[in-house]
Amino acid sequence: MSGQALRLQDVRLAYHGSTGGHLALDGVSLALDAGRIGCLLGPSGCGKTTVLRAIAGFEPVRSGSIRLGDQLLSSAATHLPPEQRRVGMMFQEYALFPHLDAAHNVAFGLRRLPAPARRARVAELLALVGLPDHGGRFAHELSGGQQQRVALARALAPSPQLLLLDEPFSNLDPATRERLTVQVRDILRAAGQTAVLVTHNEAEAHAIADHVGVMHNGRLTHWHQSAHA
Repeated sequence: MSGQALRLQDVRLAYHGSTGGHLALDGVSLALDAGRIGCLLGPSGCGKTTVLRAIAGFEPVRSGSIRLGDQLLSSAATHLPPEQRRVGMMFQEYALFPHLDAAHNVAFGLRRLPAPARRARVAELLALVGLPDHGGRFAHELSGGQQQRVALARALAPSPQLLLLDEPFSNLDPATRERLTVQVRDILRAAGQTAVLVTHNEAEAHAIADHVGVMHNGRLTHWHQSAHA
C-alpha cells in the first residue's frame, strides 16, 4: 500500500462561542502515507484530540482543508458528515456492548453483510487480535487488555480507510499498556491500516508510530519520522 492517505493543510478550528483571538487549532498541517501510523503527542488541552475530532467530522473547520485520499472531507465551505467518511474511531472507553458477546460486538458494524460473510469477517478479526476462541465471551469475562483488542477488532471490522485512536491505552495498568502498545502496532501493520493515535506518553508514541507530531497550544510544532520507522 502506498500513496498519501491523509493530508491536513493549515487547519484552523474554533469551538462555538470562541472569538477569532483563540483558536482550538491554529494552522495544523501534516501528511501521512497509506498504511502508516501517525501519533500526536502532548499534554491534556493541547489540541491533539481536537485534531481527531476534526478528521472524524465531529467539528467543522474554520479554514484550511482535510483530505483523505482524493476526497475533500473538510474546508471552510465543505463538511462531509461523519457517517460519510470512511473513518473509524476508537476511544479511551472501549464501550463494548455489555449485552453482546465479543463476536457480536465485532459484528456490530457489519449488519449490511450477508450472515456467512459477516461470520467470516468476525473470525478473521478475532484471530488477527489474538482472540480466536473468545468470541462467545462477554465484556465482564474479558480482561482490560482483551476488551481493548475486541474494541480494536470492532473498529477495524468495516475496513475504514483511516482509523483514529484517542488515548487507547490510558485505562490500562503500566505493564499491560506497554505490552499492548506493541501488540496493537503489530495488528495495525498486519491489517495494512492507516491510523492516527493521540497520547501524552512519549515512549508509547515512539514505540507505535511511524511519524510523531508534537502539539502545543493548538499548533503542531513538529511532525517527524520515528526512529524505528
